[in-house]
Amino acid sequence: MDPLLSRLLDPVYRLCIWAAGGAIVCMSLIIPWGVFARYVLGSGSSWPEPIAIMLMVMFSFFGAAAAYRANAHIAVHMLTAALPPPLRRAASFISDGAMLAVCVFIVVWGTKLCIGTWGQSIDSLPWMPVGLTYAALPIGSLFTALFVLERMAFGSMAQRALVAFGEPGANFDEAAP
Repeated sequence: MDPLLSRLLDPVYRLCIWAAGGAIVCMSLIIPWGVFARYVLGSGSSWPEPIAIMLMVMFSFFGAAAAYRANAHIAVHMLTAALPPPLRRAASFISDGAMLAVCVFIVVWGTKLCIGTWGQSIDSLPWMPVGLTYAALPIGSLFTALFVLERMAFGSMAQRALVAFGEPGANFDEAAP
């Protein structure tokens, strides 16, 4: 049976997957439009670049949160997997603690950045507050922090059906919504 916290974090994990996937799909549509407008139509649009950058930040922070939960983030597993089991547990705890500290730092200072720049606008997108472009930092880091706490309390979630969906050997019947 899955811990209650893990079941509560499943929708957050799904949100991270969908947000990261949606961001990459939108970037894949917006960037060609920018190139087409500039070189075929002869008048470059001012909005594709800032929107694509915002989507890349969103993809990075939400995708990193999902990758952390799935134990697919290279920085999380590379060093600790090479250690003997007793040292691996200690190193994993230290690694998770450091990751949690970084997440808390980004949540706090990223939120301050969003609030401090909310009244400003981007020249090419006057309707969009600058603070909104930074919102993925504290939100994605908060989700990552929740996944770090989950891992520290219950271990890796990489083998759960929802997280392992599509992986070789995963039980697809269990991963259905």
